[in-house]
Amino acid sequence: MKLVWLRNDLRLTDNPALRHACVGDEPVAALFIISPTQWRQHKMAPIRQRFMLAQVDELGRELAALGIPLHLLRVETFAEAPAALADLCREQGVTQLYANQAIEIDELRRDHAVSAALAEQAVSCHWFNGCCVLPPGRVLTGSGEMFKVFTPFSRAWLKALDEEGFVIHRAPTPRGEPLPWQPLAERAWVDEALGELTADPRWPVGEAEALRRLNIFLVQAVLDYGETRDFPAIAGTSVLSPYLAAGIISPRQCVAALQQRLGYRPQSKAQPGFVWLNELIWREFYRHLLVLIPTLSMNRPFKPETAALPWSWDPDAFAAWCEGRTGYPIVDAAMRCLNTTGWMHNRLRMIVASFLTKDLHIHWRLGEDYFMRRLIDGDLAANNGGWQWAAGTGADAAPYFRVFNPTTQGQRFDPQGEFIRTWVTELADIPAAYVHQPHDWLRLKGRQDYPAPMVDHAVARVRAIEMFRSLEK
Repeated sequence: MKLVWLRNDLRLTDNPALRHACVGDEPVAALFIISPTQWRQHKMAPIRQRFMLAQVDELGRELAALGIPLHLLRVETFAEAPAALADLCREQGVTQLYANQAIEIDELRRDHAVSAALAEQAVSCHWFNGCCVLPPGRVLTGSGEMFKVFTPFSRAWLKALDEEGFVIHRAPTPRGEPLPWQPLAERAWVDEALGELTADPRWPVGEAEALRRLNIFLVQAVLDYGETRDFPAIAGTSVLSPYLAAGIISPRQCVAALQQRLGYRPQSKAQPGFVWLNELIWREFYRHLLVLIPTLSMNRPFKPETAALPWSWDPDAFAAWCEGRTGYPIVDAAMRCLNTTGWMHNRLRMIVASFLTKDLHIHWRLGEDYFMRRLIDGDLAANNGGWQWAAGTGADAAPYFRVFNPTTQGQRFDPQGEFIRTWVTELADIPAAYVHQPHDWLRLKGRQDYPAPMVDHAVARVRAIEMFRSLEK
């Protein structure tokens, strides 16, 4: 028997491990491992756990309809996985394991341990690239090193893609009579491990839902994406990140659909569709970095010298940021949106990350952890890359003297305050002319229901620049 180990690749279509396992007539089974303690240690948000398990339920039904059983194993930590997998393979008569490669350091160590354990009982392991368009290690400099700046990586990535192309793997065909599927909600041990399993209705699962969102975006918004993507009150983005993070849709499917929509693969900013493609390449960049620079998975900065920065760990200031009561409307609206929905617009992620690190001077690791504990699309590579970019410690980071002004960012990207008034209810009735600097208006109205700015941005900006300049001395 062949066993397909599913992880962050919860789909039938363009799943290389599943597709290769289904070659030939040998029976195929699938596996998903639930690791509640490990997920908590990795700060996986409850909303992301529920989303992922709802997709496991959906995928279990789809696999059962194809005659492929999906086994569920519960192991508390990755350290228990090798023995548990070895036992399952022995019980089921498994001779070959198929899986798409992980990229995070703990997951890579787990997979190496699994390979060693299964080799002892003559089970061969086959690993595939299921998380990137081009596998990590394929896009390197002329000297064989990983790019440390995005723009040359992007050019090299596009060139490599033109040279190699890519294949979308078809979903498997039925391999036998349909099988029964017991929903996760009916399995007591799953409930005990994870509590409430009901998924958030704002985030329906399923490959069909992911493709529906992708197609709507490509028809309605991709051509204007470069002009609309930074405005959180406008539906200008694909909102596919949760589906990419869980592997419900693959980045290759996104690139293929974009090409089909346009009739070509855009190569420069002058071509419609390129700005969105470039966002997919940013995703690839951060994932390649995580594989080739493992210390990024270990809470270490990409730029080692920045480890000496005198970051603050002020718990009260951090709590005010987390709860959306900084006194800066765009920051507070973004954080309250995150806390309610489990998602945040990309422009807002940059604004709040800059505010935490450059205005409050709080260590980026606290913000990175908080995002992972809240985001439905929490992904170590993208989250770590984005936070280090904002903090000035990462690859291709903004120059340390570039500090976002939260007021002007709000004025530029939420000019009428529509997004702010949606999430900061204290400002729901404020005129647009005052929404970004509401305190004088509130004072005139005799109101004290919205906090004063917790810092003076101009002063905080100078302090942030001084922090970085001190590293040069």
